[in-house]
Amino acid sequence: MRRSKAETEDTISKLIEIARVHFTEYGYANTALESIVLEANMTRGAVYHHFRSKKELFRIVLEDVQREVAAKVEQEASTSEDEWEQLYLGCRAFILAAVEERNRRIMLIDGPAILGWEVWREMDTNHSMRLLRGQLSQMQDKGYLSRVPLDVTTHFISGGLNETALWLANESEQPDALNETMKALAVFLGGFKQNS
Repeated sequence: MRRSKAETEDTISKLIEIARVHFTEYGYANTALESIVLEANMTRGAVYHHFRSKKELFRIVLEDVQREVAAKVEQEASTSEDEWEQLYLGCRAFILAAVEERNRRIMLIDGPAILGWEVWREMDTNHSMRLLRGQLSQMQDKGYLSRVPLDVTTHFISGGLNETALWLANESEQPDALNETMKALAVFLGGFKQNS
């Protein structure tokens, strides 16, 4: 019996969500494809019909995480009309989303380790970095941002955000870590302001 396109999409979505839970709880190395198959109530062959390997399934899950984080960045930044506040809110949203339990291991730890930095960076470039560069470009066009090369500045800020998220993920026991991070973020971003 042929499955409809909607049924196929539902099956794929279900597999991705189940896999995301497993990759979050157990990490890539300790996630067994058989466990995902069992929970999805499917055969191994049915899973391989949609995904060639556990690694491909993980790549799709990571892409989903990157897309979700970028959506949170955009949503949070859009709550303000002020360009500097938009930049701050977007960067803050990125850090907070990256360290969420359901994102942290997949996005910050296993993603670069399993797929390699080149693939990870390409995903980051297509999602959060794209939004960051767009915001910086708009601010520079309006004279709010120092005349610094946009590509360098985008990578500089993005790299700092990724490293900060990694650090913050490991400092969850420190009660002031989040507040200190956000204060430092505001000061750091302020350094790019165009001097009048």
